[in-house]
Amino acid sequence: MSPTYRAGFIALVGPPNAGKSTFLNKVLGEKIAIVSPKPQTTRTSITGIHTTAEEQIIFLDTPGVHTARGKLNRFLVDAAWGALQEANGVILFLDGSRYAGNEKALERDLRPLASRIGSLGVPMAVALNKVDQIKPKERLLGLLADCAERWPGVELVPISARTGVGVDGLLAVVREFLPLSPALFPEDQLSTASVRFMASEIVREKLFLALDQELPYNVAVEIETWEELPEQNMTMIGAMIYTSKNSHKGMIVGKQGQNLKVIGQQARQELKALLGTKVHLELWVKVREGWTEDGQFMTSLGLGS
Repeated sequence: MSPTYRAGFIALVGPPNAGKSTFLNKVLGEKIAIVSPKPQTTRTSITGIHTTAEEQIIFLDTPGVHTARGKLNRFLVDAAWGALQEANGVILFLDGSRYAGNEKALERDLRPLASRIGSLGVPMAVALNKVDQIKPKERLLGLLADCAERWPGVELVPISARTGVGVDGLLAVVREFLPLSPALFPEDQLSTASVRFMASEIVREKLFLALDQELPYNVAVEIETWEELPEQNMTMIGAMIYTSKNSHKGMIVGKQGQNLKVIGQQARQELKALLGTKVHLELWVKVREGWTEDGQFMTSLGLGS
């Protein structure tokens, strides 16, 4: 391995729905983190590993940092800050389409993280994401000027995580944050997340996409059974969907079970691609009142880890 090889950890932080998970999936060329249009989709610090001939960047995709209300939200924010403790550098993701021409929104959303990021003592880059959605382009110049004033000397990189514009430039910037080191993981490893965890996340993503308004934030998914049948090229999976209210159970299941059936069909297709086998997926829904305030239960589900 080259004596100039670099390897280390880069934390992806920022307000909810800034595009951190979309960026991670684009860089890795595989779907590691679930994505939905709803903010606060990521609930754990997911590790994605990008390996080239020159460097290995271990990305920590953290839950969106926001003003925490309720125990579940505090868990998520604590996970985000916990990830920073082992990082060699930070990428602060901002939704450029949201903040261009809207300084008040930027000020409000940065409030929960501005002072803490400044005290970390590790190098930082700012990714102004979703630039493909900023029109007219002059609005981007104003946002760049505002960010340059907030973070003097910090590299500002306009990107579109969805299309890939600017992503290589951002990788080149954060490479310089890494220490000289041999690779820390095998070159073909893309994530430290287990396959069972990724399966539960796939089911949860389909729930997020299918459910309206606030309901997704009251659901969690746990893989209860997992059986591999090599002779049949089949994986048997049973997943429990937890919700906090009885009325929500009916909304998840849907009329004559139709909603749950569609969620299962969509998850099954993605699981087949992930596992490379046929998949038999069973979904159950269980009411567990107050689970979003039950720290022990949330820890058992791996939330905030």
